[in-house]
Amino acid sequence: MSDPILPDAPSVDFPIGEFAAFIGLDWGDKQHAIALRPRGADAQVENLVLNHSPETLHAWLESLAQRFQNRPVAVAVEANKGAVVSALLEHPWLIIYPIHPSTSRRFSTAFTPSGAKNDLPDARILLDLILHHRERLRALIFQEPQTRLLSMLVETRRNLVNRRTQLTNQLTSLLKNYYPQALELAGVLTSDMALDFLTRWPELAKLQKARAQVLRSFYYTRQVRRPELVETRLEIVKNARSLTEDPVLHQVSILQLQAMVAELRVLNTHIKKANEAVEGAFKVHPDVEIFRSLPGAGEAMAPRLCALFGTDRARWQSAQELQKYYAIAPVLEKSGRQSWTHWRWNAPTFGRQSLVEWAGLTAQKCAWAKA
Repeated sequence: MSDPILPDAPSVDFPIGEFAAFIGLDWGDKQHAIALRPRGADAQVENLVLNHSPETLHAWLESLAQRFQNRPVAVAVEANKGAVVSALLEHPWLIIYPIHPSTSRRFSTAFTPSGAKNDLPDARILLDLILHHRERLRALIFQEPQTRLLSMLVETRRNLVNRRTQLTNQLTSLLKNYYPQALELAGVLTSDMALDFLTRWPELAKLQKARAQVLRSFYYTRQVRRPELVETRLEIVKNARSLTEDPVLHQVSILQLQAMVAELRVLNTHIKKANEAVEGAFKVHPDVEIFRSLPGAGEAMAPRLCALFGTDRARWQSAQELQKYYAIAPVLEKSGRQSWTHWRWNAPTFGRQSLVEWAGLTAQKCAWAKA
């Protein structure tokens, strides 16, 4: 459930009467398996497989609306966000019950210990869960559009930053193999200065051919103006030796470096655009001042917290409910005389990450948190 198309949102009880029908929907890349049972003691389960296309899916949903006269229909699906949920949300008479994949998998193995699996039985399992265990499930309610937009933007920004971090780690490893001096001479590898440095001098041999005044000018024009630091770097260049003289390694490494530098420039551009989009969406959010005032919530963290909590004050009934949903509350297990505590495994990763990072930031700004 890590698809970032829709924000992480808790499921809440949906105060509604009888449903006209119940559906187990197993969403696939090419086909969707469906098990449908209309309301009624004598109703039979209807099995259906739809080929994946927006036209086919919406035509089927429109036929259901006509068949059940727009009365509420409960749908169990292994998702709480993503394309499938976006499509279902366009039909307001559908009440979505998200089922965690591990729940349906364990329910399945209880009756098929052999491990046999195919899509139609999965749809039947989802149908069974919503038919017989609905009291333990909760319908999905999404937040208002402003919070949804902000949530999607902050998660998109984080994904871009994560990709840049991964690429920077690869670049660091590459430079260690043939040009380790660049790690000290170029500066922070995500900076424009570092990317300019590596573009202009992709290997030590080329760097050592540059005149000292050219290097001084390069640093001075990029705000590195402490004379002792610049002279130290010039001394490193003068005394440096190549890690290896292997021409084949250098040729291939330079090609890889040029590709990585180009990718980093593109990512930097789009991270900047994402930052501007987040700032714009956060600025007009109705609760902007609340989340700006939280201790440790700076420019990056405040929008993430705003997206996580939203404007719906009834969304969480207690702090413990939020802690359990985002898996920052520990799990206590008991068996006989033994008991043990462990980490919660299933959780919206980005939301949990935001809360954990914010907890660390509050300790720097709030005496109570630090204590």
